[in-house]
Amino acid sequence: MTNKYSDFNKDISSSENIDSNQIKTTDVNILLNRVRLDKKKTLKKNMLVSLLLVGLVSSITILFII
Repeated sequence: MTNKYSDFNKDISSSENIDSNQIKTTDVNILLNRVRLDKKKTLKKNMLVSLLLVGLVSSITILFII
């Protein structure tokens, strides 16, 4: 009787593994897309900060020159 019970558990665990593998592949694609979007956002932020820094430094130098 315990053999039947253990076989039942094996069937359930194998079906759960199949479902989790399918979910993981879609999650990987979603995560990769999120990483790409995050890289774009950080690049835009870095460009904005660097432009503001250059503008600030150039305005300070122009102020001291005048």
